[in-house]
Amino acid sequence: MPDRGGCRCCADPLSGRLDRRNLLRGLGIAGLAASWPIRSWAAEGDYEAMLLSCIDPRMVTPVYDYMQKRGLNGKYSQFVIAGAAIAVVAPKFAAWRPAFWDNLATSVELHHLKSVIAIDHRDCGAARIAYGPDAIANPQIETRTHREVLAEFRAAVAHHHPQLTVETGLMALDGSIQMFT
Repeated sequence: MPDRGGCRCCADPLSGRLDRRNLLRGLGIAGLAASWPIRSWAAEGDYEAMLLSCIDPRMVTPVYDYMQKRGLNGKYSQFVIAGAAIAVVAPKFAAWRPAFWDNLATSVELHHLKSVIAIDHRDCGAARIAYGPDAIANPQIETRTHREVLAEFRAAVAHHHPQLTVETGLMALDGSIQMFT
């Protein structure tokens, strides 16, 4: 049994003084707690889209600039993974799929999304890993590979979330983009 008559740390908390310092401290804590939004961390609301893009550091600025030019700053959530749409449909990356689908479902629930925008890019290392060097051997073959991947991605989103529209594009390293429907 602790000594209740000794130091302040062992004293009975109910026998403490209610002086001005303790009162102000208690009011400050109560005020802070009352002013804190209950679910501020959830970022719920109505947002336009979820962006799916690649981890390639060369693409961060061009993809951001593209979304900004579309007027979507602050209006989209983002999922970044090696290969973008390739990560969602390539057999090589099948283990990654649940992370994307779970994230999209959460984003739909929290953000009330209207669409998904998937941006693959040229000279993608994940495309080479997933489909081999012949799949990206020249610009025409590379375009065909990404067109097929993005069509498969659109079909998969339509299956999982038929209420969403899907936009897909292939971005060059200079930031120009070719959209596929």
